[in-house]
Amino acid sequence: MAGDSKRTLIPGAGPLSRVPAPAAFLLVLALFVAGVWLQGTVGALLLGLLALGVAALLATTWPLLTPSARVLRLLVLAVLVLITVSVL
Repeated sequence: MAGDSKRTLIPGAGPLSRVPAPAAFLLVLALFVAGVWLQGTVGALLLGLLALGVAALLATTWPLLTPSARVLRLLVLAVLVLITVSVL
């Protein structure tokens, strides 16, 4: 696995391959909007769930990402965590 750190993803090969992209986008959008709108503990739990999902995807794809893509994804995760903390 160490030698193939720059291999490309094969479309349709991952566990989320059967999930339509618009459905995944709408789910993430719904979780985010509900978390920000509800605020408090419930909102923070929804946003925390979303942050855990983003972190899991980041950890899974980390070896395949370029350094600049890693920085951008870490920035997105950090902003999501900051928003999660701010709704408490």
